[in-house]
Amino acid sequence: MMSQFQSIPKRVNPYAIAIKLLRVGDKEIELDQEGYIQDMDAWSEDFARALAAEEGLVLTDEHWQVIYFIRDSYAERHVQPQVRDMIKHFRQVWGPERGNNHYLHELFPKGGPQKQGNRLAGMRRTKGEH
Repeated sequence: MMSQFQSIPKRVNPYAIAIKLLRVGDKEIELDQEGYIQDMDAWSEDFARALAAEEGLVLTDEHWQVIYFIRDSYAERHVQPQVRDMIKHFRQVWGPERGNNHYLHELFPKGGPQKQGNRLAGMRRTKGEH
C-alpha cells in the first residue's frame, strides 16, 4: 500500500515558515526566513559567493578556510563546530592575533562564524541561536 504522504528529504529544514529564493547561476536556491539554506545538498561555492554578495561580504581566503572548516566538521561529526573549536583551530593556523573570537566576528560581521559562517557554509541555524 502506498503512503499518501511524500517523504521529505532528510536535509530539508521542516521548520521554515517562509521561503526566499537566491539566484545562483541558472538555479534558484531556497532559503528560510533567516537566510539559511533549505536543502543542504544544494550548497556550492557559487552559492556561498551569491549569499555573501547579498550580505555585502567579499569572500577572502580566510573566509573560505572558515567555511570549509565548518563544512568538514559537519561532515565528520554531523553537527556544526562550536566557536571555541573554531578559535582553537584558527589560533593554531593563523596565530593568536587572528585566531580569536574578535577576528572571527570581524570576518563574519552579520552574526559571527556561528550564524553568518554557517549560512555561507550551507548549514542550518544552530540549536542555541536566538
